[in-house]
Amino acid sequence: MDFIELDGVALRYELTGKGDHTLVLVHEMGGSLESWDDVAPRLAESRRVLRYDTRGAGMSQKVRGELSLDTMADDIIALLDTLGIAGKVALAGIAVGGAIALHFAARYPDRASAVAVGSPATGIEPDRRAAALERVAKIEATGMAFAVEDSMRNGYAPELRGDIGRFERFRARWLGNDPASYATIWRMLAAANMQDELTGLRCPVLVIGGSLDRVRPPPLAEALARAIPGARYVEVRTGHYMAVQTPDLISGCIDDFLRSGGA
Repeated sequence: MDFIELDGVALRYELTGKGDHTLVLVHEMGGSLESWDDVAPRLAESRRVLRYDTRGAGMSQKVRGELSLDTMADDIIALLDTLGIAGKVALAGIAVGGAIALHFAARYPDRASAVAVGSPATGIEPDRRAAALERVAKIEATGMAFAVEDSMRNGYAPELRGDIGRFERFRARWLGNDPASYATIWRMLAAANMQDELTGLRCPVLVIGGSLDRVRPPPLAEALARAIPGARYVEVRTGHYMAVQTPDLISGCIDDFLRSGGA
């Protein structure tokens, strides 16, 4: 792990592996680069793998005020350029990390070779927005413990808690989030409207739906895949925090997809 300051913002990152291709891993809201602990080593066997704590998450600099997907995508570009990683890269993201990865491909089409996303969170339905923002405001005011039971029940299904140590570590990391930064990232999601840019994506895209995901159920993931020209869709037995819950399954999906397209 290392830290880097980019345009006045500090980000924590890790770069491993070697090869001609590079894959950027973007974690879910409430997660950190540790969400990829059991995925990154396998993917790094044949390529470089860059994972990082997004702005406001993990041990990266915390955020206040407004935040946009543009800023999140620009952070990836700044990381790549500063680390001397030129040309196109593949990206994989979970939930909001999927939205960041897809937005990167739309904003920087000449830098994205392929994108794989699991349960991508690209916005909030208008009829759910007010209630969601009210809940986020309470998290910001009272702390992450307010929402942990709902978040774990819907995102980390009991059927996936066979490795109880893995679940307890994830839950503890989730509780350790800065509530104000978490709320800022949530409001970024609530303000997002990616429909037009999704239809304009031209790189290969894989969308993974989790049959046990009660936050973003499979029909939402499949509908998003249909909006992207040529996107592939696959549904597997996993949940919302799929890189943590079923790392072998998810690393296999991502690796097979990237290999099939030479990325």
